[in-house]
Amino acid sequence: MSLITGLTKNGREWTPEFIKALEKDLCIGCGRCFKSCTKNVLAYEEVDTEETVKAYMKIANDGNCIGCKACGQNCPRGCFSFEPVEVRAFGYTS
Repeated sequence: MSLITGLTKNGREWTPEFIKALEKDLCIGCGRCFKSCTKNVLAYEEVDTEETVKAYMKIANDGNCIGCKACGQNCPRGCFSFEPVEVRAFGYTS
Protein backbone atom coordinates (compact mmCIF):
# COMPACT_ATOMS: atom_id res chain seq x y z
CA MET A 1 0.00 0.00 0.00
CA SER A 2 1.39 3.38 -1.03
CA LEU A 3 0.22 6.45 0.86
CA ILE A 4 -0.06 10.04 -0.31
CA THR A 5 3.11 11.77 0.84
CA GLY A 6 4.63 15.20 0.51
CA LEU A 7 7.80 17.04 1.40
CA THR A 8 8.43 19.70 4.00
CA LYS A 9 10.32 22.86 3.08
CA ASN A 10 13.51 21.17 4.29
CA GLY A 11 12.91 18.16 2.03
CA ARG A 12 11.78 15.75 4.76
CA GLU A 13 9.07 13.30 3.68
CA TRP A 14 5.67 13.84 5.31
CA THR A 15 2.52 11.70 5.27
CA PRO A 16 -0.58 13.87 5.76
CA GLU A 17 -3.43 12.43 7.82
CA PHE A 18 -6.80 13.51 6.51
CA ILE A 19 -9.97 14.02 8.53
CA LYS A 20 -11.84 10.75 9.00
CA ALA A 21 -14.52 11.50 11.59
CA LEU A 22 -15.74 14.03 14.12
CA GLU A 23 -17.34 12.66 17.30
CA LYS A 24 -20.28 15.05 17.62
CA ASP A 25 -21.29 13.66 21.03
CA LEU A 26 -17.99 14.99 22.42
CA CYS A 27 -18.17 18.31 20.55
CA ILE A 28 -19.13 21.41 22.56
CA GLY A 29 -19.40 23.72 19.54
CA CYS A 30 -16.62 26.05 20.67
CA GLY A 31 -15.53 26.72 17.06
CA ARG A 32 -11.76 26.47 17.65
CA CYS A 33 -11.46 23.84 14.93
CA PHE A 34 -13.56 25.92 12.52
CA LYS A 35 -11.34 28.96 13.03
CA SER A 36 -8.16 26.95 12.48
CA CYS A 37 -9.28 25.33 9.19
CA THR A 38 -8.51 27.47 6.15
CA LYS A 39 -10.03 25.01 3.66
CA ASN A 40 -13.74 25.19 4.55
CA VAL A 41 -13.89 21.55 5.71
CA LEU A 42 -16.09 22.16 8.76
CA ALA A 43 -19.49 23.75 9.37
CA TYR A 44 -21.38 24.84 12.47
CA GLU A 45 -24.68 23.16 13.24
CA GLU A 46 -27.37 23.61 15.90
CA VAL A 47 -30.03 21.16 16.99
CA ASP A 48 -33.08 22.57 18.78
CA THR A 49 -34.95 20.46 21.27
CA GLU A 50 -37.83 21.54 23.47
CA GLU A 51 -35.52 22.04 26.43
CA THR A 52 -32.19 23.19 25.00
CA VAL A 53 -30.07 23.99 21.94
CA LYS A 54 -27.04 21.80 21.21
CA ALA A 55 -24.33 23.32 19.04
CA TYR A 56 -21.58 21.30 17.39
CA MET A 57 -19.32 21.18 14.37
CA LYS A 58 -19.76 18.80 11.45
CA ILE A 59 -17.63 17.74 8.49
CA ALA A 60 -19.10 19.58 5.53
CA ASN A 61 -16.45 19.27 2.80
CA ASP A 62 -14.03 16.46 3.65
CA GLY A 63 -12.63 16.53 0.09
CA ASN A 64 -11.12 19.95 0.86
CA CYS A 65 -8.97 18.55 3.70
CA ILE A 66 -5.20 18.90 3.12
CA GLY A 67 -4.19 16.70 6.06
CA CYS A 68 -2.67 19.35 8.31
CA LYS A 69 -4.68 18.24 11.40
CA ALA A 70 -4.97 21.84 12.66
CA CYS A 71 -8.60 21.20 13.59
CA GLY A 72 -7.67 18.29 15.84
CA GLN A 73 -4.75 20.13 17.40
CA ASN A 74 -7.05 22.99 18.43
CA CYS A 75 -9.93 20.82 19.68
CA PRO A 76 -10.08 20.83 23.50
CA ARG A 77 -12.20 17.65 23.57
CA GLY A 78 -10.30 15.40 21.13
CA CYS A 79 -13.30 15.00 18.81
CA PHE A 80 -11.37 14.28 15.61
CA SER A 81 -9.87 11.16 14.10
CA PHE A 82 -7.53 11.13 11.11
CA GLU A 83 -6.02 8.65 8.67
CA PRO A 84 -3.55 8.66 5.79
CA VAL A 85 -4.94 8.05 2.30
CA GLU A 86 -3.82 5.35 -0.09
CA VAL A 87 -2.62 6.35 -3.57
CA ARG A 88 -4.30 4.65 -6.53
CA ALA A 89 -3.41 4.72 -10.20
CA PHE A 90 -6.36 6.99 -11.09
CA GLY A 91 -6.95 8.95 -7.90
CA TYR A 92 -7.08 8.17 -4.21
CA THR A 93 -9.20 6.31 -1.71
CA SER A 94 -9.67 6.59 2.00
